[in-house]
Amino acid sequence: MVEPFIHEKKKEFQLERMILFSDAVFAIAITLLVIDIKISGVTDPVNEQQIIHALQNILPKIIGFIISFFLIGLYWTVHHRIFGFVNACSQRLIWLNLLFLFGIVLMPFSTSFYSEYILYYLKTPVIFYVCNICFLGFMNFFLWKYISNKKNHISGAIPPVLASYYSFRALMVPIIFIIMLVAYLYIPRYAIWIPPFIPLVMWLSSRGFKKRLKREGTYLQKQR
Repeated sequence: MVEPFIHEKKKEFQLERMILFSDAVFAIAITLLVIDIKISGVTDPVNEQQIIHALQNILPKIIGFIISFFLIGLYWTVHHRIFGFVNACSQRLIWLNLLFLFGIVLMPFSTSFYSEYILYYLKTPVIFYVCNICFLGFMNFFLWKYISNKKNHISGAIPPVLASYYSFRALMVPIIFIIMLVAYLYIPRYAIWIPPFIPLVMWLSSRGFKKRLKREGTYLQKQR
């Protein structure tokens, strides 16, 4: 009777360690985003015009910070939500989670690179940033598919419509950024304003799934 109990406690501890490590990575990455935003070009005697001009110069970085802040926040809530279904840990789950976190850790650099040159309408920084977002989205998708697969014995019974909904959400963000990248190649001045509309697009596109979830007696809000 004692050995199974110890084994179960050990599994819970392993899972808790992975989740706590993931939360720390998210916290560090989201904090590092703001470090690159610094006021520069202000000389004595300091006046309002210099300050306003300096703020105008770092506006792209501020916008990039806001977008990436909410993207990392979104992925943290998704990570928190999907790991609410997990009741066991495996080596493959650990590696999938590490690869997902690799994309999170890369976000401060890709955001800085993207926002530094966004007004120059160069392709390389945008491609790098979009690749980072796509990697995150696809790893989130693979992580969820692994967790929701009954054969892996990682989670309890997950309704198929709920599994489809989270898979859809995981792919939605990278799809939007791929659309942005294609548009950027032709109309960069307008394409850079696509990311701020991601929350609205996801809300509109998820309404159909939420109705299906309610009809089947599965309420999404209980999982949040």
